[in-house]
Amino acid sequence: MVSDGRIAYQKIEVVDTFAEAFPMVGTRLIITAVSEYWVQVAANQITGYATSVIACDSEAGVEKVIPANESPDGRPGVSILLFSFGSKGLEKAVVNRVGQCILTCPTTACFNGLTDTEKQIDVGGQLRYFGDGFQASKKLGDQRFWRIPVMDGEFLCEEKFGTQKGVGGGNLILCGINQEATLKAAEAAVNAIDTVPGIITPFPGGIVRSGSKVGSKYKNLKASTNEAYCPTLKAMADSLLDENIGAVYEIVIDGFSEKDVQNGMKAGLQAACQVEGLKVISAGNYGGNLGPFHFHLKEIVT
Repeated sequence: MVSDGRIAYQKIEVVDTFAEAFPMVGTRLIITAVSEYWVQVAANQITGYATSVIACDSEAGVEKVIPANESPDGRPGVSILLFSFGSKGLEKAVVNRVGQCILTCPTTACFNGLTDTEKQIDVGGQLRYFGDGFQASKKLGDQRFWRIPVMDGEFLCEEKFGTQKGVGGGNLILCGINQEATLKAAEAAVNAIDTVPGIITPFPGGIVRSGSKVGSKYKNLKASTNEAYCPTLKAMADSLLDENIGAVYEIVIDGFSEKDVQNGMKAGLQAACQVEGLKVISAGNYGGNLGPFHFHLKEIVT
């Protein structure tokens, strides 16, 4: 962890450090359904178990809700972003998740949300085989759509989905006097971040209670608890927490560009600072050895 001091910002101490992020590949799915309820069900399913590529096949989250008058088929919809380390891994994750979570969900359809990118992954082209020979296709312009028969009608899915380079691991670490105050600050931060397009916060409710470090005393473990930010370990570990810090939450942000991630961090930081009981804001990095994207908090607050 690199730290050169603290900056006063709206009565909150901001550590003069940086969040370190790394390259990823991402895609956008537009999922629609007959009602807002079933859109939410589909969104919850496809973004499940998709918090961190440390152990998951992808990092996924809801980018925004799409009203019926703006969706591809005139029904309620939602935009989902998914990120992985490479195109092959992303394709496998998307095919599996759409096949298991969207194809199975009543009334849904799935559309490509990145139409202006050169690189694509094959989704509907693989899922069509579920139709067992009864599937049909139609080409509109350069894009092919697959109609897969299911028991409530047809599942409509585009064949190809665009991909583009992304940024994973932008983050904020919020330190407060107790769990209640710090959680309120984290919730406020996530609510603000969710208004910024092109990004997601993939952890539960956008918040991480188990911030991690690379490696462990156990040789087979890729990541383990970040003891420097665990309040209960102040007396037993090399802690970075002051005596008045009783709880810490981390917020992780993935996006399609450095600017998107930085905008999300700024929105979250500013919102968190409005909550009484928040004392310090920091960020996680590994001395610049993890990834090429460095988001300096000093630049974000000035």
